[in-house]
Amino acid sequence: MRKEVIVTAKTLEQARELGARELNVHEDFVNCELLEKGKKGFLGIGSTENKFKVTGKKENSDIAVEFIEKIIGHMKINAVPKITGETDEEIQIEIVGENLGTLIGYHGEILDSLQYLTYLAVNKDSDEDDDLIISETAAGEKSGKTGAVKISLDIENYRKKREETLRSLAKKMAERVTKYNKPVTLEPMNAYERRIIHSTIQDIAGVSTHSIGQENDRRIVISKEGGPSFRPRFNQNRPNHKGPYVPRDNRNRNNNYNNNNNYNNNRDRNFKKP
Repeated sequence: MRKEVIVTAKTLEQARELGARELNVHEDFVNCELLEKGKKGFLGIGSTENKFKVTGKKENSDIAVEFIEKIIGHMKINAVPKITGETDEEIQIEIVGENLGTLIGYHGEILDSLQYLTYLAVNKDSDEDDDLIISETAAGEKSGKTGAVKISLDIENYRKKREETLRSLAKKMAERVTKYNKPVTLEPMNAYERRIIHSTIQDIAGVSTHSIGQENDRRIVISKEGGPSFRPRFNQNRPNHKGPYVPRDNRNRNNNYNNNNNYNNNRDRNFKKP
């Protein structure tokens, strides 16, 4: 948790050193604020040193836990976030409680949103976060590489269960594509779930994957290698698009039929025997 002390020193560097010593942290993990400027006095009489407030910076894990506690507190959910693993690159957090389905949401949508918001809270002061580099993975998905701390949030081992479900789905759909030689389009998924599908299909011979759609509607198409792949039949964004084929009105066919009957009747009526 955040701590602070009041120290007196001639310079900022001295105040930082004294404050870090009292807080028992490294100097790089404290902030100094000048509260009161010292007085020189007369011939050294009545002189005072500067007064500083030295504050220990919060650890990333503390920021993450406090943020999650505040969110679930507003939601009136009886749960507690616990740190299950921490490195300089990643913080793993498990939320423990009862009846946490509300925090997970449909296919983990609420859990993903809470994880992303926690990531923003932890890395809001990170300079590296402004230098996000986007690269293509082997599966064709975009991924971010940054020096910011990654947040991995889980509830009741949901992530592992969802991964197993997605891998099972990918294998089942691959078998269907191989059997019927027709591409299969899956429901929209986030980038993390699409990567699971891509990586699973990569290990299955004879089938391949590619993504279609934009943002929240982005989805995966599984198709046979060298075979037909899914392509939209009509481009809805194309100007002057006429839409799908509409059969001719039956009334037109009936009119043509009646006209032909009238012609034949008139011809028979005008026909004279020799």
